[in-house]
Amino acid sequence: MKKGVRNILYLGLLVVLIIGFGSIAVLCRAGRDAKKCHSVIVNIAESYRFVTEEDVVNRLKKGYGDCIGMHLDSLKLHKIEEIIDGEGAVKKSQAYITEDGVLHIHVTQREPFVRLQGEDFGFYVDHDGYIFPLQQNYTSHVAVVDGHIPVNIPVGFKGMAPHKGEQEWINGIISMLDFMHGSIWDKNIVQIHVQEGGQLCLVPREGKEMFLFGKPVEVSEKFDRIEKYYGFIKPNVEEDHYSRVDVRYNGQIVCK
Repeated sequence: MKKGVRNILYLGLLVVLIIGFGSIAVLCRAGRDAKKCHSVIVNIAESYRFVTEEDVVNRLKKGYGDCIGMHLDSLKLHKIEEIIDGEGAVKKSQAYITEDGVLHIHVTQREPFVRLQGEDFGFYVDHDGYIFPLQQNYTSHVAVVDGHIPVNIPVGFKGMAPHKGEQEWINGIISMLDFMHGSIWDKNIVQIHVQEGGQLCLVPREGKEMFLFGKPVEVSEKFDRIEKYYGFIKPNVEEDHYSRVDVRYNGQIVCK
C-alpha cells in the first residue's frame, strides 16, 4: 500500500475515533444532565448533636431551596456549603454529589470550650475564641463563667468578639481554664463569677473564702498566691476566719 494512501486511512481512522469519543462524551453529559437529585444525606461528624440532620435540611431548603428534583449539574455546591456554614454551631461543611443522584452533606460541628452566661443571655465559646449561640437541641457540660460578661454582642451573634479588648478577655478566660484543667483547681473551684469591669471572683468548693482574682491575666502567679494562702495563712487561723482573699496584686495576699 502506498504511503500516501496509508496516511489518508490513518487520518480517517483518527477522525472517526475523535468523533466517536466526542459523541460518547456528549451522551454521558446528556445523561448526567438528565439525572436529578432524588435524596439528601446528611452526615454529622461528632456524636453530640448541636446540629441535627433535620436542622441542616431545613436550613438548606430555606436558604437554597428544595434540592430534590433539581438537575445534578445545576446544584451549586459552594453555595450549599456557604449556607450550611452560616449555622452558628457548624464549623465546616462539605457538599458533594454522586452519580446515583444523592446530594451528600458532611458537617463538622464546633466544640464548645466554655459557656459565658450573662444576666440576660449566654453563649458558647470554642477553644479558638469563636462565639456561637446556645443551642436548643443540646446542652454541653462545659465550664460556666457567669456574671457581668464584658462582651457586648447581640443575641444570636456568631464569630470572633468584635473588639480587641473583648477578645483579649475571652482569650484570658481560655488560658485560665487551660491552666486549671487537670490541676487541683479543676475540681476545687466550683464557680467563676465576673464582677463589674471583667474582674473575676473564684468560689472554692470548701470554705467561705472568695478569691478576688482580677482580670484573667498573670494566671499562674495568682494561683500560686492562692496556694500560698492555703499553705501558710489558712492553717494559722480559725475555720472560715476570712471571707475575702485578694490575690490580684503581685507579692500581696490581702485577707479580710
